Amino acid sequence: MEETKELGNQKAVEYDLSIVYDYRTHPDKISGRCDHCNHALFDSSVKKYEYIRKCRNCGMMKSI
Repeated sequence: MEETKELGNQKAVEYDLSIVYDYRTHPDKISGRCDHCNHALFDSSVKKYEYIRKCRNCGMMKSI
């Protein structure tokens, strides 16, 4: 579940790190970067025929 907080003119989105987001509904804001922490290194795995990308810094997961 996403929570949106307004900080001046910018909106900060806080992601629930316990769920796996779908890339089609939540594409990368910046290509190849984590939406939550802007980190560029990921661990990847395949589960149930789905490619899952997990950020090494914060643990946010996306099914690609």
